Amino acid sequence: MTGRLAGKTAIVTGSSSGLGRAIATAYAREGARVCCVDLYPNLRNAINPETGKADDINNRVSTGVPTHEFLVQQFGGKHIYVRADVTVAADVEAAVATCVRELGRLDIMANNAGISVESTHVRVLRVHETSESDYDKTMAINAKSIFLGCKYAIQQMLKQEPLPNCNGDKGWIVNTASVQGYVGYLGTPSYCASKGAAVQLTKQVALDYGPDRIHCNALCPGFLKTAMTQNLQGDAEVLKGINAAHPLGGMGDPEDVARAAVFLASDDARWITGVPLPVDGGFLTQ
Repeated sequence: MTGRLAGKTAIVTGSSSGLGRAIATAYAREGARVCCVDLYPNLRNAINPETGKADDINNRVSTGVPTHEFLVQQFGGKHIYVRADVTVAADVEAAVATCVRELGRLDIMANNAGISVESTHVRVLRVHETSESDYDKTMAINAKSIFLGCKYAIQQMLKQEPLPNCNGDKGWIVNTASVQGYVGYLGTPSYCASKGAAVQLTKQVALDYGPDRIHCNALCPGFLKTAMTQNLQGDAEVLKGINAAHPLGGMGDPEDVARAAVFLASDDARWITGVPLPVDGGFLTQ
């Protein structure tokens, strides 16, 4: 335990499963207090038994230890869970307020919550087949939630004193975008649009708040082994192509990206802002 984030307090949205759980774990391992924010404390169910595809985000399993409890068990300290719909301004504002009330401050905002409605469909749908409701839901969770997370986190960061020995830095924002914020992918018009928005919003926020010593960067993961990608993992032919597209060999693990999330929230990133960082096993080299 190196304590790279010792003394810092972080919010991680979408913390109950997948990449969010991995980021929360990595932050706690490095000494941060973590406020886990999600609609549900329980892990997401991976596979819809009827379709064999990725299950709806509202379907959860009753087994497994909720992330905030897992962090306390593994690392000690105080870690909490806050229920919030990250597309609702009042919920996000309240989550930030609860974090500050219970944990003292807010130094790191990991806007990680995200969905791929397209991954739950039984077949690939192109844009002329994509419903307006799928598009609106995807943009709300993948893009609007980042806007709201930045908005309320920055309001708090601006009014609190910097931590000692942090070069006057007031905050670190880490947004989860995707390689699909750089390039397109078959049958995912809503997801690609939302992740492109996440990349551009990251750059814009970095520009506005650099003078305030608030960093804003984005993670752009390649294809990870999570509940979201069950449709890819479950199709041998598709999986073969996905694995071949990553020069470092196969789909990544959430922990691979969580390591980069630690870096972007640490003092090692003190001269880095506005960067959409690919963590993709070389996917974008082709």
